[in-house]
Amino acid sequence: MTGRKDDRLWGGRFEREPNAHFDAFQRSFLFDRRLLPYEIAVDRAWAKALEPVGIFSPAEVKLTLAALDKVSRRAETDSAWVDSFGANAEDVHHFVEKALVEELGPLGWKLHTGRSRNELVATDFRLLVIDAAAEIERGLSLLLNALLEQAKRNINVPMAGMTHMQHAQPILLSHFLLAHAEAFLRDVTRLEHAAASADACPMGSGALAGNSFGIDRHAIARELGFSRITANSLDAVSDRDFALDYLFALAGIATHLSRLAEDFVIFASQEFAYVVLPDEYSTGSSLMPQKKNPDSWELIRGKTGRITGALLGLLTTLKGLPSSYQRDLQEDKEALFAAHDQVGDMLHVARGALAGTGFQEDRLRAAASNPLLLATEAADYLVHKGVPFRQAHDIVGKVLREAERQGILWTELPEKDLKSISPAFEIDFSTGLNVAAALKAKNVPGGTAPDAVKRAISDLEERLNKKTSKIGATP
Repeated sequence: MTGRKDDRLWGGRFEREPNAHFDAFQRSFLFDRRLLPYEIAVDRAWAKALEPVGIFSPAEVKLTLAALDKVSRRAETDSAWVDSFGANAEDVHHFVEKALVEELGPLGWKLHTGRSRNELVATDFRLLVIDAAAEIERGLSLLLNALLEQAKRNINVPMAGMTHMQHAQPILLSHFLLAHAEAFLRDVTRLEHAAASADACPMGSGALAGNSFGIDRHAIARELGFSRITANSLDAVSDRDFALDYLFALAGIATHLSRLAEDFVIFASQEFAYVVLPDEYSTGSSLMPQKKNPDSWELIRGKTGRITGALLGLLTTLKGLPSSYQRDLQEDKEALFAAHDQVGDMLHVARGALAGTGFQEDRLRAAASNPLLLATEAADYLVHKGVPFRQAHDIVGKVLREAERQGILWTELPEKDLKSISPAFEIDFSTGLNVAAALKAKNVPGGTAPDAVKRAISDLEERLNKKTSKIGATP
């Protein structure tokens, strides 16, 4: 028999050491060390749960908790120790057990009684996702406040609303900004769903079949802050739906950030010139001295693919797995960790870029004042005169065509030409056809009328205050 390392968590059945390349390949401590605070929290709860079932004496519990506290403090303050001590650790579970054995001797091995790494990692991962979702929600809250402040600051600025990338109807700039806010509010809901999905404690599930020592699963769940326990041990060790839910929420946030970014990239172009980019969130060209590039927004748009890729990667990993735990599930964490970090950075940059952006009111107002954007208002005018809308739509189309034929703006057609197309046109037609009237007419909940937008701003402010109070964010 060759010399086998005594501190492995699984080596008794084997005579020979694993292949060195495979051993490095299968280790996960380099990335799952991120779970260390959660691993120690679960270990503390487990140590307490082993006393009532007679595995630990009160003194052993006390010694184990003290050792775990020492490991936790050292890990928080001495990253070099974590690096060196973890160099031979297979994973985060192995790391903590090695540290406990160093502190306690054989008592350190006793903590693993009745439990499996399968349930441990599922529990650690759920705790991390709950905290991660709260962190991203705070970032979203700050971005939403930046949108709110810009909407309040620009409440009287009209712009050309677009469909199909074509100017369509006048809207308020604040209405445009609030549209993006609604999308991010839906992301908050998805984050909350992901956290709720993760909020179930697997401890007591064993490797797949449950616990043999009569452990109090509800007490462990309460100790760790879970609201409930998982219902089926086989499902508990293999369920990663909570991770999918979280990645889906992150992918939604990234998608909405990308759409916001696309708008601002377009608005910063010379063709639009709707915005002045903040210097702090822009870059220049190494060749062309005049350039001011919207790189903050472009990078946000570009990084979105990573987040979508993380979601698709985990879906692909899960789709072919049989029931219960499989080692493939080790691949559930790296991409999620990276996606979480990227979205956090994207939110931070987007918030700063948005808050520092100046809007060119003259350009926005000029685009909104294009008479073509009032064509729908002309059709609505005819409807108010009793003309069925489909006929009104056709009549206005003829007006536009006649103006093109004469080479003038359609709003400048003489009254006689208008009446030759439809007798429904009267003297009040031209006087009521303007941007202010078009905006004011849309005074329904969710519309772009100034009064409706002011109500929407107040509503968003109220919703954000509630969210901020709940998650502890500081705008």
